[in-house]
Amino acid sequence: MKETDEKYMRRCLQLAANGRQNAKPNPMVGAVIVSANGRILGEGYHVRCGEGHAEVNAFASVRKEEEPLLKEATIYVSLEPCSHYGKTPPCADLIIHKGVRRVVVGCIDEFAKVQGRGIQKLRDAGIEVTVGVLEKECQLLNRRFFTYHRLHRPYIILKWAQTENGFIDDHGKPLTISTPFTKMLVHKLRAEEDAILVGRVTDEREHPQLTVRHWVGRNPKRFVLTHAYTLPQLMNELYQQGIQSLIVEGGAMTHRSFMEQGLWDEIRVETAPIKVDDGTPAPIIPADAVITDCQEYDGNKITWWVNCHRRS
Repeated sequence: MKETDEKYMRRCLQLAANGRQNAKPNPMVGAVIVSANGRILGEGYHVRCGEGHAEVNAFASVRKEEEPLLKEATIYVSLEPCSHYGKTPPCADLIIHKGVRRVVVGCIDEFAKVQGRGIQKLRDAGIEVTVGVLEKECQLLNRRFFTYHRLHRPYIILKWAQTENGFIDDHGKPLTISTPFTKMLVHKLRAEEDAILVGRVTDEREHPQLTVRHWVGRNPKRFVLTHAYTLPQLMNELYQQGIQSLIVEGGAMTHRSFMEQGLWDEIRVETAPIKVDDGTPAPIIPADAVITDCQEYDGNKITWWVNCHRRS
């Protein structure tokens, strides 16, 4: 049973990821309906905020002649079905109405209006519910959404590029470190996040555009940090604006300010095989950072760290 549940939950995660751009500010969710003999009857994901949720789309994809099979079917959902009225009716009510035998949930929805209520409603209706299948993977997929609701601030990614000997510029002057391909990856990252920030000095010295011109998608909302002591106020402002993720692109003093106040979730560093005699030292990776990925592109190495205190 465990292997079967994990197989279909992985499919839910694949489907959910398709909503990365348009589901915001809602979480990404995937759903798969499986018959008693193991055949997929329907699939769906949350395509766009304000439109049908994953469960709605999954049930809509079931062929009419196969609807009688639902009474013995299992629906797999990567995130707890909602139990409240928002822009759409509660998915928990829909599942109960459809009469499925079993529901398998990846992880609890931490949003205040859900938080276990959907699961309880299903159980009260006599439906068997299994919770926590591939829980860490399901939490990781929506880490921005969860961080925003749990900590009342956006999910923060610190990002910089440095030379092999640890400088981010050449004697204080801008230095091209990224390759055309890794620059494209940066713009892809920007397209996936809500906002982007640089410090005042970086803005005045380099006039960065901070756009996604080398990728396809929406430009992140642009912010310039004037004073480090305004970070708590900034976090509150971003929360009030509904911004769930933030990329911090520099400079070094700005990065240090975020790290000193514990305001970071991931760090992305691109290191090029070049050296300079002197320049601005790159920030020091915090001791509580854990490497999660390291890839090489065109000779440049991109390393990702995660804050181990908030690791899902």
